[in-house]
Amino acid sequence: MSQHPTTYVPKSAFGKWFESRLPIAGLIHSSFIAFPVPRNLNYFWTFGAILVFMLVSQIVTGVFLAMYYTPNASLAFQSVEHIMRDVNYGWLLRYLHANGASMFFVAVYIHIFRGLYYGSYKAPREILWILGVIIYGLMMATAFMGYVLPWGQMSFWGATVITNILAAIPVVGDTIQSLLWGGYSVGNPTLNRFFSIHYLLPFMIFGVVILHIWALHVPGQNNPTGVPIKSGKDAVPFTPYATIKDIFATVVFMIFFAWFVFYIPNYLGHADNYIPANPSVTPAHIVPEWYFLPFYAILRAIPDKLGGVIAMFASIAVLAFVPWLDTSRVRSTNYRPLYKQFFWILVADTLLLGWLGAKPPEGWYVIVSQIATAYYFIHFLIILPVLGFIERPLPLPNSILDSVMGVKGGAGLPTGANAEPQSKG
Repeated sequence: MSQHPTTYVPKSAFGKWFESRLPIAGLIHSSFIAFPVPRNLNYFWTFGAILVFMLVSQIVTGVFLAMYYTPNASLAFQSVEHIMRDVNYGWLLRYLHANGASMFFVAVYIHIFRGLYYGSYKAPREILWILGVIIYGLMMATAFMGYVLPWGQMSFWGATVITNILAAIPVVGDTIQSLLWGGYSVGNPTLNRFFSIHYLLPFMIFGVVILHIWALHVPGQNNPTGVPIKSGKDAVPFTPYATIKDIFATVVFMIFFAWFVFYIPNYLGHADNYIPANPSVTPAHIVPEWYFLPFYAILRAIPDKLGGVIAMFASIAVLAFVPWLDTSRVRSTNYRPLYKQFFWILVADTLLLGWLGAKPPEGWYVIVSQIATAYYFIHFLIILPVLGFIERPLPLPNSILDSVMGVKGGAGLPTGANAEPQSKG
C-alpha cells in the first residue's frame, strides 16, 4: 500500500484553498479511493454498493411518483391508474419503484446472511452490525407503508391486519394504533399518515446508511477468512480494485432488476391489489409482500395474539444481539465445519417460514410454522452460544495473502488470530 498514498494533496491553488476550509475531496479520496480493503473480497461484498444503488433508485422514483399520487382514500387508487396510463413513462416509474422494493430486500437478505456466514458482526464491528439491523427495521417500516398506498384490496386489508395486532401491545398498543389510524378504523387519515411516513423514512435510512459506512471505515472491512490485515501485502486500494468489482456486480444486478420490470412486473405482487379497497369485502387469503412472509409466519405460529406480536418483533431484534450471542473466537464459517451445517439449516428454516407465511393458518401448516419458529430462536439463543465452546475450528491462514496464495496456516484456534481487531492498513 505504500505506493498508494492515503493523504490527499490538491494540486491547484483553488483546490488547496477549498480543501483547507472544507476537506470534502480529501474525505472522498481517503474513504473511496485510497481506503485499503482486503485483497480476498468476493462478490458477496458487492451487495453494499448494490444496496446504495437501490436506495438512491427508490428515493428518485419515489419523489417523481409523489408528484402525481393523491393520498386520499377516494382518489388514491385512481391516481395510481392515472400514473400508469396517462403520465409519460409513469408505468416505468411505478414498476421500477414497486419491483425496486423487492430487489432491495433480495440484496439486503443476501447482505445479512453474508454477514452471518463470515462473522462480520464480531468485534470491533458491533456498532456497524447494529446500524445495519436499524436500517433493516426502517426498510421494513417503509415497505409496509408503501404497500398500503395503492389502496387496493390487499393494501387496505394488510394495513387493517397489521395495525390491529398493534393493539395487543400492553399500555402503548392502543395509543400507537390510534395514532396510525387517525380515527376508529383504517381510512383516509390512515392513508395520509402512511404517505407522510413513507416519504420521510427513506431519507432517515439514507442518514443511517452514512453512519453505517462511517462505522465500516473505522475498523475496516471484514474478509472471507476473517483474518485481520497484517501488512500492506494483505490489502489493495478501494479504487480501482473494489470499485470495478462493485460496478460490475451492480450492472449484473440491474439486468436482473430490469428483467422483472420489463417482463414480469406484477409477478411479485398480488392480483387483489388491482381491485379498489372495499372495507365490506374481505379477501379470501390476506398475505403481505414476500419479504415479510417469514415474520408473518412467526406471528401466526403463536396462538396468543400478544405472544405472536412479541415473537415477530423479537425475531428481528435478536439479530442485534448476535455479536454477543456468538461465543466463538473464529469469524469465518469457512473454518467452522460444525457451525456451517447449522448456518445452512437456518437458511432453509427461514425459506420454510417464508413459504409457510404464504399458506393459510390451518392444519399442519400451523404445526410446521411452530416448529420452524422454535428452531429460528433456538439457533440464535442456544446453538450459537453453545457451539463457541464445543466446536473445534479448522487451522487458520497466517495472513490474507497466505489464504489467497493457498498457503495453509498452522495455528488453528489457539492463536485467536481472526478474533483480533482489524486495522485499516
